[in-house]
Amino acid sequence: MRTISVPRFGGPEVLEAMDRPQPVPGAGEVLVKLEYAGINFIDVYMRSGFYAKSHTYQTPLPMTIGMEGGGTVAGLGDGVTGLAVGDRVSYAPFRGAYAEYAAVPAWRLVKVPATVPMDAAVALMLQGYTAHYLSHACFPLAAGQTCLVHAGAGGVGQLLIQLAKIRGATVIATVGAPDKAAIAKARGADHVILYRDVDFREAVMRITDGAGVHVVYDAVGKDTIAKSIRSLRKRGLCVNYGGASGLVQAVEPLELAEAGSVFFTRPHLADYIATREEVQARADDLFRYYGEGRLEVAIDRMYPLASAADAHRHLEARGTRGKLLLEI
Repeated sequence: MRTISVPRFGGPEVLEAMDRPQPVPGAGEVLVKLEYAGINFIDVYMRSGFYAKSHTYQTPLPMTIGMEGGGTVAGLGDGVTGLAVGDRVSYAPFRGAYAEYAAVPAWRLVKVPATVPMDAAVALMLQGYTAHYLSHACFPLAAGQTCLVHAGAGGVGQLLIQLAKIRGATVIATVGAPDKAAIAKARGADHVILYRDVDFREAVMRITDGAGVHVVYDAVGKDTIAKSIRSLRKRGLCVNYGGASGLVQAVEPLELAEAGSVFFTRPHLADYIATREEVQARADDLFRYYGEGRLEVAIDRMYPLASAADAHRHLEARGTRGKLLLEI
């Protein structure tokens, strides 16, 4: 089968088209004939070697990357129940989606309702799960609370804004350009800050009458983390879940105290979809919200499988305005 694989760590240029054996599903696994694979920053971290020491997201070389996909069931391993050949399914996170086929643990798969197009279903996997656990579990937003969402026009950002509004929260979003501000506003953000034009921390404090926000969702990382921490109200929570500007290497404990006895966490999605029950519950919510018209999915661009390197370059340039997909 055709794959896009990584023979060595490096930039987008290391992504290489390879012919590799079609996987055979083992016990408890399902062979999926892929239609789409999602492009995410976790793919960049794996490709570049940032996760070389991660036990949660292992990166053995050579490897086929891609942590989410969707398509149809093409085969069943021993012991798999509840699925049949031909079923429409999607999944995340499980490495190997930049390929024509993937053997995926059955417990990670969810059936895609007939009302949900496959491209939208894939877009609601890794990014949807991330936005869901951030707003529903890591810091369960509630009416009357205020959150700061960085990169509000990105794939996760757009979904996170909408889920935060479903939870009843007030949303402040940061973006880098006026057209991105329009996107964040369209998704429901109450306030949008152009971070290149103003100091976002000062703007947050002005909007909140000096109180700060209950939670910051920060996927930008190195360039924003210090001011994100200082944008919190007393005993607030800063969630660093990515590093578009570079990974955060350290946070001084005393800085958390000086910022108002605030909390800091750097979670992995895998720990919030660690069981079959969690996977299904998050997918059920996301598919239901989509079906009810309460959650819009923005597909920014689609690339053919062979153009995965171009997709990575676009993602790393921080020019995305929604989801990037590979069409297999």
